Amino acid sequence: MSEPQIPAILYVDDEATALKYFQRALDTLAPVLTADSVDEGKTLLDAHADRIAVLVSDQRMPGAYGNELLAYARDRYPHIVRILTTAYSELEHTVEAVNQGQIQRYIQKPWDIAALRMELRQALDLARLRGEHAHLLREKLMVRQKQVIAGRVGMVYTLCAGIAGQVSYLPVESYLAAARIGGVTPPEPDWLLIDHADLTSAEAFRNAAFALAVREHLDEIDQRYAGAQPERILSMLEENFGADCRVLGANGVHFLDGRLLAEFLESPSGDVISSQHAFWMAALLWLGRHGSMLQMAPGEGGGVQGKLSKGDTMLTPVQLAAWVEQF
Repeated sequence: MSEPQIPAILYVDDEATALKYFQRALDTLAPVLTADSVDEGKTLLDAHADRIAVLVSDQRMPGAYGNELLAYARDRYPHIVRILTTAYSELEHTVEAVNQGQIQRYIQKPWDIAALRMELRQALDLARLRGEHAHLLREKLMVRQKQVIAGRVGMVYTLCAGIAGQVSYLPVESYLAAARIGGVTPPEPDWLLIDHADLTSAEAFRNAAFALAVREHLDEIDQRYAGAQPERILSMLEENFGADCRVLGANGVHFLDGRLLAEFLESPSGDVISSQHAFWMAALLWLGRHGSMLQMAPGEGGGVQGKLSKGDTMLTPVQLAAWVEQF
């Protein structure tokens, strides 16, 4: 296992003496990378962004200004602490950089070495705190993602019990198995823009709209196929999914794009679930009412295949919990 890299400072200045002076003054605090132009600074950022904690750039350089480099870093590597170093005569550019959010602070030239070291020490501390905060935020995101997906798995059961008036395991197993095989990417809410209460509200409205759409499709299937055998639903699935679905023989169906079967579990909270996907859920509920299910398996050549089978199994809390752990 490789040891973690020591956070580095990148200093960009077209004056060779300034580069040497800076490196000599700061290399006891952290490794110092240097570049003599904005273009070279961008190259080093792209190559070493994972280890660069602080970017310091001179303002006036041939070909481009330092605030261009700082804006580049802000847009692509926002975790890096950005500092502009400039002479008093260029203060106007410094104010502009601050107002545009390109830098956290500036250091006036000529430098006072003691003050320069203090500024960079604080910048390295800030970068470390940002890294710790980002790590905690990622952990929180992973927990919330699991909570969201678990709530949606539970909602699948609620739809079976509430809409279809049954607690059969059949439609739940078919739906979740198809979604797992098709591939589920957990939703990633932007926790900087949405809090837990907003997310809960969005999920509730999303679930209600989906339940209503499923109910309407289930009524449609009941009216169209009253008294029909379960096999009739296969042609209706083919009709609903179009080119992404084809019937296989008398009791099979192949979904070419398995991700279509995971929409409810993986789409963002603010997205409306498609009518096509609501029909998929309604079809499984209709089959469950008739004691049938689709046994799902990976399709030949990709996608997901379903095969009609009989069954009448009640869902238990242990079974539902086992499904939650799979997503």
